[in-house]
Amino acid sequence: MQLYTKIFIGLVVGVAVGLIANLAGLVWLQQGLVALRPVGTAFIKLITMLVVPLVVASLLVGTASLGDIRKLGRIGGKTVAYYLVTTAIAVTIGLILSNIIRPGSRIDPATRDSLAAQFSSEAAGRVALAAESPGVVDVLLNMIPSNPFQAAAQMELLPLIVFTIIFGAAVSLVADERRDAVLNFFHGVNDAVMVVIDWVMKLAPYAVFVLIGAVVAEFGLDLLRSLLVYALTVITALLIHAFGTYGALVRALARLNPVTFFRRIAEVPLVAFSTSSSNATLPVTMETAEEKLGVSKEVSSFVLPLGATINMDGTALYQAVAVMFIAQIYGVPMGIAEQLTIVLTATLASIGAAGVPSAGIITLILVLNSVGLGTQAQAGIALILGVDRILDMMRTAVNVTGDLTAAAFVARSEGEELVPRPVDHPIAIAPIETHAERPRTPAGQRR
Repeated sequence: MQLYTKIFIGLVVGVAVGLIANLAGLVWLQQGLVALRPVGTAFIKLITMLVVPLVVASLLVGTASLGDIRKLGRIGGKTVAYYLVTTAIAVTIGLILSNIIRPGSRIDPATRDSLAAQFSSEAAGRVALAAESPGVVDVLLNMIPSNPFQAAAQMELLPLIVFTIIFGAAVSLVADERRDAVLNFFHGVNDAVMVVIDWVMKLAPYAVFVLIGAVVAEFGLDLLRSLLVYALTVITALLIHAFGTYGALVRALARLNPVTFFRRIAEVPLVAFSTSSSNATLPVTMETAEEKLGVSKEVSSFVLPLGATINMDGTALYQAVAVMFIAQIYGVPMGIAEQLTIVLTATLASIGAAGVPSAGIITLILVLNSVGLGTQAQAGIALILGVDRILDMMRTAVNVTGDLTAAAFVARSEGEELVPRPVDHPIAIAPIETHAERPRTPAGQRR
């Protein structure tokens, strides 16, 4: 049985058991699921502990192996452009559906006030946290780490990625024998990490069962009923973007059958759905891109860590629907100018969203402020917090799917054949090109 099939079974059984526990009021079963939650937490921590060594090793090897700095710039330009365009498309889809369905006009004032009161303290904490977030200039400056080891220790991926790219580009220009020594070491680190990933993923079906079961047992369907139209609007928009936008782009740009593509990557969105974290899913995303899609390490090691950091299509789409929902509830009109502002702000804000659970709530406050809904921010966020956990899982699955479509597009544009890697062992170790194997460079010319 395929791993993604086992994960899906764990997901379905977890939802079913959680619903039974919640609807039947089986306290012992609810407590049992909560007691087993550390199994899911351990899985997330095990996957997360591999992110930093995987990002550093794979990104450095990929960058240094490019050899030509111009190729690095070309791949980087394609990647960032793709991410920005797809995020803008996602926001637009969210706005269009919000204007058609108008979810905020379907919730009565009594329910609105009840939900706002129920989650007011948590919303206040999120608003206060957002107030401490850095401005645009600070975000750009913070991309340059004063201490890359500190950035690694604090899981600050964007500055770590910037340092690793710069260092990898420098490694590509040093003397051949020293370059090979560095690459051999980091190849070994990368291969060891991939072995550990294979070990950890054996726990995935059980972790998914526990994580999903505990969430459903705790929240049930009561809150979802109160915010059903809003939740369905977000979910519908996410599905349209995932299968419509991504399917069309995979067909047109990566020249892959969308059905084949989604079948190959199935376990990645399932893991992302369960963990609600793009960062925690990153090791699985990279392994899938290289082994199931046939994307080269050069491309996957650059595109995917960057995507886990700045590509948040699902988050941006959700923010667009949430802003429109809050505006409609409080009768604040959103004209063309305001909606264009939402497109721009949500696209840019999603870049700064951390790849961790519920980070989109914090950046949502920035979008609310941009269209004059700052005074309604706390009450509005309190309204949607009840269903945010489920929607967070959905949008994270869309985020990682977008990362994989970008990797497929960039790989194809670089002339790669997207064929699954035929391996007998879980890890295919790429040989290091030695000094003797490399063609000689005429005297007086730098490589």
